[in-house]
Amino acid sequence: MKQLQIGIMGSAADLKFGDDALKFAKNLGKLIADSRNILVYGAEREYTSLSTEAAIEASKNNGITVGVAGGKDKNIFGEFRPTVLINSGLEIGGGREFTLVLSCDVIIAISGGSGTLTEMAIAYQAGIPIIVVDKFGGWANELSNRFIDDRKRLKCISVETEEDALQKALEEGMKRYENTKC
Repeated sequence: MKQLQIGIMGSAADLKFGDDALKFAKNLGKLIADSRNILVYGAEREYTSLSTEAAIEASKNNGITVGVAGGKDKNIFGEFRPTVLINSGLEIGGGREFTLVLSCDVIIAISGGSGTLTEMAIAYQAGIPIIVVDKFGGWANELSNRFIDDRKRLKCISVETEEDALQKALEEGMKRYENTKC
């Protein structure tokens, strides 16, 4: 079975996410590692994020992590280094999000501010399934079980638990993979 590249998108520390969202992200990271799939996330420079915390937990559980960073250098926040670090050459908010999202088979959004919204919009335009956790606020909550626009390309699929998030991501990611493989 193919290893899916599962993107975790979510609030950065400057949005002051809560302990429940942090615990959710970490548990999800562990589950992705246990499933032997690949966790893809935006490697931040200034501070941690829910996606970084998920990647750290995946790594602690022998998972493969891919961090997509802005710019050209390897300088990212904290001591943690992903299995693979990709420098997009593009700035955060200025294109890095395209490299990040288009590297995913499916994305899971947890809470999220404007960066997460941008990533969700890119996924929507590209036909990449979007799973949303609707209990921590942010854009994931706002777009729960909704289409991003009137084109109604794909609905943001709402889940409540870490297990449901992974299961739905595997189902939707595999469907997309089967429909787009060469």
